[in-house]
Amino acid sequence: MPIRINRREFQELVREALTDLPDEFAAAMKNIAVVVEEEPSAEDLASVGLDPEQDDLYGLYQGVPLPERGPDAPVLPDRIAIYRLPILWDCETREQVVAEVRTTVIHELGHYFGLDEDELPP
Repeated sequence: MPIRINRREFQELVREALTDLPDEFAAAMKNIAVVVEEEPSAEDLASVGLDPEQDDLYGLYQGVPLPERGPDAPVLPDRIAIYRLPILWDCETREQVVAEVRTTVIHELGHYFGLDEDELPP
């Protein structure tokens, strides 16, 4: 049976992961929204080359990475979605959820800062 953490509690875990970032990273975050969603859509999975029938996703960065922005930076914010249900399905304890949320937030922020997949934490 998966661990139960309601949406409000899960949002608080995401907020804590963001609050715990080193000051230099937090200060560099501009025009980005971090949201909690229940699970990725089939389109979200397909956009990163995953099979909606077999794969799952914990988080997704959507936007233009900082190093690729020119003088005409987008007006709309970049977006990071953290998916609650896949994380809960794969974790057995609250401690595992806390660790996975933190890892996922850092991973997706790595994309925002322009890191390639092989440069990111697992």
